[in-house]
Amino acid sequence: MNWTSWLLSGFLATLALSTLLATSQGLGLTRMNLPYLIGTFFTPQRERAKVYGFAIHLVNGLVFSILYVLVFEARHMANWWFGELLGIAHALMVLTVGMSLMPGIHPRMASEQHGPNSNRQLEPPGFMALNYGFRTPISVFLAHAVFGAILGSLYHLSLLA
Repeated sequence: MNWTSWLLSGFLATLALSTLLATSQGLGLTRMNLPYLIGTFFTPQRERAKVYGFAIHLVNGLVFSILYVLVFEARHMANWWFGELLGIAHALMVLTVGMSLMPGIHPRMASEQHGPNSNRQLEPPGFMALNYGFRTPISVFLAHAVFGAILGSLYHLSLLA
């Protein structure tokens, strides 16, 4: 594995993903704020939750980029379209599996079966995060496809094969 290439490409891809998700929310395409959702795992304070969540999201992006890089290395192929395909698969996993698990693991999120109470006031995402807006899946697919495309185009395979 080319560690320097991974670190740079993973960081840039994660910044692009975060920027696209924030832009989608800012433009009203979705109500989902992933850094806020992540941050509220650790604090109920809104502004602090956004900061914590953004930092954790950057680290998560680097962790996930390692998985992409391992696939690139195993297939001996790293390019934009292969990265984009991995990003689309990643988005599908996030939207179907990840979002359905959120109410079960998030200490402040209500579930579809059990509504909000004094401790669980965050809205559950619902299937494919559609509770955050019908364009949310489009936003997530696009951001993850760009994440994969950037990672695939910037990562340089290791010379040891």
